[in-house]
Amino acid sequence: MKATHLRRFTSPGHAAARFVAQRMILRPIVWRLATVTVHGTENVKGLERPFIVVANHSSHLDAPLVTGALPRASARYLAAAAAADYFFDVAWRRSLTALFFNAFPVDRTGGGSRSGLAKELVSRGVPLLIFPQGGRGKTEEIGQFKAGAAVLSITSGAPVVPIALVGASTAMPRGRNWPVPGRKPVTVVIGAPMHAASGETGTEFSARIQREVTDMHRAYSPDPDASAPDTKVEQ
Repeated sequence: MKATHLRRFTSPGHAAARFVAQRMILRPIVWRLATVTVHGTENVKGLERPFIVVANHSSHLDAPLVTGALPRASARYLAAAAAADYFFDVAWRRSLTALFFNAFPVDRTGGGSRSGLAKELVSRGVPLLIFPQGGRGKTEEIGQFKAGAAVLSITSGAPVVPIALVGASTAMPRGRNWPVPGRKPVTVVIGAPMHAASGETGTEFSARIQREVTDMHRAYSPDPDASAPDTKVEQ
């Protein structure tokens, strides 16, 4: 992506428009359609950019929940990774994801010409939202995290902010275009920033991040087994 196109990620004008889209339109809608509870906002107060938000992924509600739950200062320039083959395939969807989520395209395979874009954004001080499962899970179970976010944290020095999203797949299951009626309970748990330990590999750090997200998910889940990983985490 050309430098001129990267300017929107740090533009105060774009951030102002995004504030209206996120805080005055999207957040009120989501908070009205689901009963949302947020824990841990104190963990990111005063956290300097850039940082990398990592969350489990099971619903189209996930990105709106994260951007709505984070303090305004943390969410202002947050750029969400979005699947290039879906969110950037047509102009209207590309424009909406850019407006509401400051989205940048990623290839689900983890390769391709866009593989260095996340690193470029972090180098410019842009905080990122990454769903390391790669795609939405079908249930509340947390699938294995890919190591990309952990590797980016290690190479850039940006801390990882783990977030557990509890109940999102029940409120808006995969395959639905609108939340189910009844204002289902959803909990957003924001953890303390994490750094890789000395000598820790990307795979090891990723596994530790996943354990943290899984532990937070389990702690706030009505079903203690709901967040158990559906695949074994590589050590």
